[in-house]
Amino acid sequence: MEIHWTMLFALEAAGTIAFASSGAMVAIEKNLDLLGIIVLGVITAVGGGMIRDITIGNIPPSLFRNPVYVWMSLITVLLLFLVIRFHPRIMEGRYRSTYEKVMNIFDAVGLGAFTVVGINTAIEAGYGDYRFLAAFLGVVTGVGGGMLRDIMANQTPYVLRKHFYACASIIGAVCYIFLRELIPGNSAMLLCAFIVVIIRLLATRYRWNLPRASGKNKDRR
Repeated sequence: MEIHWTMLFALEAAGTIAFASSGAMVAIEKNLDLLGIIVLGVITAVGGGMIRDITIGNIPPSLFRNPVYVWMSLITVLLLFLVIRFHPRIMEGRYRSTYEKVMNIFDAVGLGAFTVVGINTAIEAGYGDYRFLAAFLGVVTGVGGGMLRDIMANQTPYVLRKHFYACASIIGAVCYIFLRELIPGNSAMLLCAFIVVIIRLLATRYRWNLPRASGKNKDRR
């Protein structure tokens, strides 16, 4: 049991740092001030978990009762702000490509970690037998923060337009729901988080997108 909770904390910490970085970078690209960067970074990191907790009636959400992840995301955002503040060239020229690759990895790690953590929270709350609900909560935990970030940044949510994003979380969630009955829970969590990460990275690398009504993919970034 101790190993289980250690693994959960490690996954949540990885997801928090990854998503806080992702949210902060969106705010920096939008040229928001420090408060705006903090708000977008923190909401990206903990927003999905907040939606999950409200859905299952876990009130007040765990981010208010145990704010360790809020503090973790705040520290991440402030460190990133200082790095960009004093080394702005990271956002320019030849550094730009490296930055985008690193942020994509962060985002993939966050998505994988939070997807399985969300399902585990549903199981711990007694909803493990409700497979659709558990999978839904996993996906919401994975993509919810990013959707709130994009809405607040006045842009179409990334999850609705880019590179197989939500589908990676859905596939990982379904795999975890079924694999946890076949292999030990910790192994299932790690394997399914890894599956999400790999699908996300491959989708970005090979530009996998769902079909559009127009038959054209206008967003080629």
